[in-house]
Amino acid sequence: MSERNALIELANFIGRSPLASSDMRVRNKALAGMTDRILPKQRRSVGDLLNVVMTLSARTRRMVQEPVSVEIDVFAPGGKRALRMFFGDNT
Repeated sequence: MSERNALIELANFIGRSPLASSDMRVRNKALAGMTDRILPKQRRSVGDLLNVVMTLSARTRRMVQEPVSVEIDVFAPGGKRALRMFFGDNT
Protein backbone atom coordinates (compact mmCIF):
# COMPACT_ATOMS: atom_id res chain seq x y z
CA MET A 1 0.00 0.00 0.00
CA SER A 2 1.39 3.38 -0.93
CA GLU A 3 1.87 6.10 1.67
CA ARG A 4 -0.84 8.18 0.01
CA ASN A 5 -3.41 5.37 0.25
CA ALA A 6 -2.47 4.76 3.88
CA LEU A 7 -2.90 8.47 4.70
CA ILE A 8 -6.26 8.60 2.89
CA GLU A 9 -7.40 5.52 4.82
CA LEU A 10 -6.24 7.10 8.08
CA ALA A 11 -8.01 10.39 7.26
CA ASN A 12 -11.27 8.51 6.67
CA PHE A 13 -10.98 6.51 9.90
CA ILE A 14 -14.09 6.56 12.06
CA GLY A 15 -13.85 5.21 15.61
CA ARG A 16 -16.06 2.14 15.92
CA SER A 17 -15.41 1.38 19.57
CA PRO A 18 -18.49 1.48 21.78
CA LEU A 19 -16.40 3.68 24.09
CA ALA A 20 -16.45 6.37 21.38
CA SER A 21 -20.26 6.41 21.27
CA SER A 22 -22.09 9.62 22.14
CA ASP A 23 -24.70 7.55 24.02
CA MET A 24 -23.73 7.23 27.70
CA ARG A 25 -25.64 3.92 28.04
CA VAL A 26 -23.57 2.32 25.27
CA ARG A 27 -20.33 3.52 26.90
CA ASN A 28 -21.43 2.27 30.32
CA LYS A 29 -22.31 -1.15 28.86
CA ALA A 30 -18.86 -1.36 27.23
CA LEU A 31 -17.16 -0.42 30.52
CA ALA A 32 -19.24 -2.99 32.42
CA GLY A 33 -18.14 -5.66 29.95
CA MET A 34 -14.50 -4.67 30.42
CA THR A 35 -14.76 -4.86 34.20
CA ASP A 36 -16.44 -8.28 33.99
CA ARG A 37 -13.48 -9.55 31.95
CA ILE A 38 -10.88 -7.88 34.18
CA LEU A 39 -12.43 -8.97 37.48
CA PRO A 40 -13.25 -12.66 37.33
CA LYS A 41 -15.28 -14.17 40.15
CA GLN A 42 -12.21 -15.44 42.02
CA ARG A 43 -10.73 -13.51 44.91
CA ARG A 44 -8.13 -10.88 43.98
CA SER A 45 -5.50 -9.01 45.94
CA VAL A 46 -5.80 -5.35 46.92
CA GLY A 47 -3.11 -4.51 44.35
CA ASP A 48 -5.16 -6.14 41.57
CA LEU A 49 -8.26 -4.19 42.55
CA LEU A 50 -6.33 -0.93 42.76
CA ASN A 51 -4.87 -1.57 39.30
CA VAL A 52 -8.38 -2.06 37.88
CA VAL A 53 -9.67 1.13 39.53
CA MET A 54 -6.76 3.18 38.20
CA THR A 55 -7.15 1.72 34.68
CA LEU A 56 -10.87 2.47 34.54
CA SER A 57 -10.31 5.94 35.98
CA ALA A 58 -7.76 6.76 33.27
CA ARG A 59 -10.06 5.45 30.52
CA THR A 60 -12.98 7.42 31.91
CA ARG A 61 -10.94 10.63 31.98
CA ARG A 62 -9.89 10.12 28.36
CA MET A 63 -13.48 9.36 27.30
CA VAL A 64 -14.91 12.61 28.65
CA GLN A 65 -12.19 14.86 27.24
CA GLU A 66 -12.97 16.97 24.22
CA PRO A 67 -11.68 15.69 20.86
CA VAL A 68 -8.33 17.15 19.85
CA SER A 69 -7.65 19.15 16.70
CA VAL A 70 -4.09 19.53 15.40
CA GLU A 71 -2.92 21.92 12.70
CA ILE A 72 0.63 21.70 11.37
CA ASP A 73 2.21 24.41 9.19
CA VAL A 74 5.70 23.83 7.77
CA PHE A 75 7.55 26.58 5.95
CA ALA A 76 10.46 26.26 3.54
CA PRO A 77 13.64 28.25 4.20
CA GLY A 78 12.49 30.84 1.61
CA GLY A 79 9.36 31.56 3.65
CA LYS A 80 6.81 29.80 1.42
CA ARG A 81 4.46 27.26 2.94
CA ALA A 82 5.84 23.78 2.31
CA LEU A 83 3.14 21.77 4.02
CA ARG A 84 -0.16 22.30 5.82
CA MET A 85 -1.94 19.43 7.54
CA PHE A 86 -5.10 19.25 9.65
CA PHE A 87 -6.11 16.41 11.95
CA GLY A 88 -9.43 16.39 13.74
CA ASP A 89 -12.24 18.92 13.59
CA ASN A 90 -11.26 22.17 11.84
CA THR A 91 -14.07 24.37 13.16
